[in-house]
Amino acid sequence: MDHVGDQVETALPDSDKRVDVDVAVVGAGPAGLYAAYCAGFRGLSCAVVDSLPHPGGQISALYPEKNIYDVAGHAVVRGRELVDNLVRQVAPFEPHYLLGTTATSLTPSQEAGWTIELDGGGRIHAQAVVIAAGLGRSTPRTLDCLRPYEGRGVAYHVPRLEEHRGRDVVIVGGGDSAVDWALALAPLARCVTVVHRRSEFRAHPHSVKQMYAADIRVLTDARVTECNGAGRLEDIRIRAGDEEMKLPAQALVAALGFITNLGPIGGWGLTVENHRIVVDRAMRTNLPRVYAVGDICHYEGRVPLISVGFGDAATAANHAAVDLRPGSRLAPEHSTDRDTALLP
Repeated sequence: MDHVGDQVETALPDSDKRVDVDVAVVGAGPAGLYAAYCAGFRGLSCAVVDSLPHPGGQISALYPEKNIYDVAGHAVVRGRELVDNLVRQVAPFEPHYLLGTTATSLTPSQEAGWTIELDGGGRIHAQAVVIAAGLGRSTPRTLDCLRPYEGRGVAYHVPRLEEHRGRDVVIVGGGDSAVDWALALAPLARCVTVVHRRSEFRAHPHSVKQMYAADIRVLTDARVTECNGAGRLEDIRIRAGDEEMKLPAQALVAALGFITNLGPIGGWGLTVENHRIVVDRAMRTNLPRVYAVGDICHYEGRVPLISVGFGDAATAANHAAVDLRPGSRLAPEHSTDRDTALLP
């Protein structure tokens, strides 16, 4: 089935050309897409740049089939559906998508505003910049015994649940991702086993309770010691205390978390604490007309939720509108007052 996010047209500028917009959004995850919508709603032109080839950020790359329960107005929404809805929402304002390319540098323009250089050549000139790069550059944590089977049964996310129908699936980890994947795969897989090195899970207690109540085998105080198979993964060995066991496994999902860093953004002269960009209550960074939103930003009391990222994005875009259009109101007009032809 085709999805809206897969149909976004990307136009990369030639190496000697540039894109001129009011606002450049660095990051096409949920917070970035909503920032582009809010900017468009205020009449600002926008470019969205992301190193991934499709919008949606880590949701599209890692969790497109995952159910999300903490987005306001949705009792449950699948990751892919959330991204598609965000793309539809911003579409009337025709953002310029620059996907599959990395923003490598941010420098003051000789004119007013900022210049963002792209790794594939070309540049963006923007009056304001919203950094919505999520957790930055991420590398999955792994185990030595898993490496030989990467791409041959061992994976670090589940792009499509259906691929695991009828398989024996082992999930390694104790966080939200591990438990969520186990719950999502249980109705499809022949057997789902969760292996966690500790006795207690970091995942949300309600999800853990659901896992124990489901048809899922849970092994705690345990670790995977060996992977075997001719060409592809066929079985694994697990040590739990003094006991060692062998389990069939055609798929193993290593949900062990990620090692993250800011990548090129770390060299842009921004104030950073604990790998997060420090912002004020208007989402402003220490650089003029540069804002940061979503999980890449830090302010006292912030909660790392998608819904909070949406609020960050709205705050940044509306303050940018005032900064770029002196005398305009901070609070936007009601969306119901806009010409309905402009809205999805």
